[in-house]
Amino acid sequence: MLRVNLLLLLAVMVSAIFLVHTQYESRRLFTELDRAETESRRLATDQLRLQVEKRAQATPQRIETLARDKLQMKQASPAITQYVQESSAQGAVVQ
Repeated sequence: MLRVNLLLLLAVMVSAIFLVHTQYESRRLFTELDRAETESRRLATDQLRLQVEKRAQATPQRIETLARDKLQMKQASPAITQYVQESSAQGAVVQ
């Protein structure tokens, strides 16, 4: 009878330790999941912010200003346009 009682006591102690370990692991995983969801929300917000910035940077007015100021580009006009025609005897001739 004493052996049965000791065996049952040991079984209760092992199951109690297993239960505590399982609860601890469950809480740890829940905390990790919460952190991952928070990081996911932060990254989604950053992505939206960057998309808005990208759209703001790609406006036609901004691109035209950069092309004119930084690249020294001019708008095409008939006065500065050169037409190339192919000549069979001389190759390409620029007018």
